[in-house]
Amino acid sequence: MKLRRQQQGMSIFGILAILIMVGFFVMTGIRMAPVYFEYLSIKGIVSRTSLEAAQEEMSPADIRRRLTTIFNTNQIYGLKAKQVEIYRKKGKTYIDASYEVRQPVLWRIDSVLKFDDLQFEVGNPDPLLTPIPNKD
Repeated sequence: MKLRRQQQGMSIFGILAILIMVGFFVMTGIRMAPVYFEYLSIKGIVSRTSLEAAQEEMSPADIRRRLTTIFNTNQIYGLKAKQVEIYRKKGKTYIDASYEVRQPVLWRIDSVLKFDDLQFEVGNPDPLLTPIPNKD
């Protein structure tokens, strides 16, 4: 009669380690999801405002007022309209709404989300693929 060999597989500690890692990443995703969805809202708002500003020939102050109103209406808290740079360069108006969010995850661990693709030329609903020319 043969003796049973020792069973092979994961121990309880191995399973626990994997569950802790998976749980950490799930928790991080849950904490970052609202920030990302707010970014998508901001991107849509700035894109629509860029088109409306071209159609109505708005000044930078009018664009900022419009953004302030829409941000308040949509309860956007990650970016203030004051932080959005609106300026003219060589006869064109640009909107730069790039921003960064530091989101606490666990104890001293933070995640940093950098949204730097929110640069628009007024009249074009698509973000610029290249950085805005020198702002000076």
